Amino acid sequence: MRASRIAGLGHFVPERVVTNDDLSQWMETSDEWIRQRTGIEERRWVEGDVGASDLALPAAKQALAEAGIEASELDMVVFATLSPDINFPGSSCLLQAKLGVPGIATLDIRNQCTGFVYGLAVADQFVRTGMMKHVLVVGGEVHSSGLDISTRGRDVAVLFGDGAGAAVVSASTKGSREILGHKLHADGTHHDILMLGAPASGRNPRLTPEMLEEGLHFPKMNGRAVFKHAATRFPQVIVEVLEAHGYGPADIGMLIPHQANLRISEFVAKRLGLSPDRVHNNIQRYGNTTAASIPIALHEAVQGGRIKDGDLVVLAAFGAGLTWGASLIRW
Repeated sequence: MRASRIAGLGHFVPERVVTNDDLSQWMETSDEWIRQRTGIEERRWVEGDVGASDLALPAAKQALAEAGIEASELDMVVFATLSPDINFPGSSCLLQAKLGVPGIATLDIRNQCTGFVYGLAVADQFVRTGMMKHVLVVGGEVHSSGLDISTRGRDVAVLFGDGAGAAVVSASTKGSREILGHKLHADGTHHDILMLGAPASGRNPRLTPEMLEEGLHFPKMNGRAVFKHAATRFPQVIVEVLEAHGYGPADIGMLIPHQANLRISEFVAKRLGLSPDRVHNNIQRYGNTTAASIPIALHEAVQGGRIKDGDLVVLAAFGAGLTWGASLIRW
C-alpha cells in the first residue's frame, strides 16, 4: 500500500477575544482561579449566527492553498465536531457545499476532543488503500452559543473556545514525509462524566421546559474524574503508538496534545520526560476548542518553525466518550 501525508494545514479563530476578567462579570470566578486550574487566559468566541462550518471554511481554504490543490481535486471531506451547525445533515455536507464541490464523499465524526485524530486515521486509510488521493480533514467547533454563561455553569463555561483547523491528507511514498500510524480507543462505561443530556432521542419528548430549567441542554462534567482518566490515558496511548513503530518518548520531535487543560499537558510532558520546547500548547490563548484544538496547534507549530522536516510528531487526544487516541507522523 502507498503512504499518506499531511500536504497542507489551515486554521481560523473568531476575532472576538473573551478574557477571564470578562467572564468574571457574568459569573462568580476570577482570572487567578481560571489560570491556576486550567492555564487559560483568554478564548475566542463568535458573534452572531455563526456555525462550525462557517469557521471551517477559511481554515479549509488555507489548507488547500498550502497543499497546492483546488477544492475540485478533493475526494472527500471528513468533519469532526460536537457542535454541528444543525442537528442534521452533518457539517461535512454544509462545508462541501460552501467549498463548491458537490458530489464528493462527506463524513461527520462525533468523537469529541479525539475527533481530529479519528478523522486523520480515517483519511489515512482511504488514501493508503488507493481509494482516494486527497481528503480534507476538519475539526471545527462553536461552543460559545451552547454554554451556561452563569455561576451554575462556570466549571465548563470557562474552558471552551471557538475555532477550526484543517488538514489535507494526500498520497505519499513510504520512507518520505508520511503519516506512520494511529492508536484509537474508547470506553463508553464512563460516558456520563462528560456529556450533554438534552435534547436526546432517548428522552420522549426530547426536550421539555423542565429540562431547560434544569439545564440539561448544557454540557456537564465531572472535572476530577476527567482529569484522572486523561492523566492516565494520554501518556499510555502516546507510548503505545511510538512503540508500535519502534520508537520511544526520547524520539519525539514535537508533541501536539489536545488542549483540554494546561495542567494535564504539563503532567504528561513531565511523565514522558519532554522539555517544554518539545510540546506545543496554545490553550492559554484559545481555551479548549475540542476537535479543532490539535489542527490549530499543529498549524501554529509549523508556522512558528517549531516542527522541522524529518521530525517525529505525535498528535494525542482524550475526550468525552470516553475516547482517546494518538497519531504518529514523520514530518
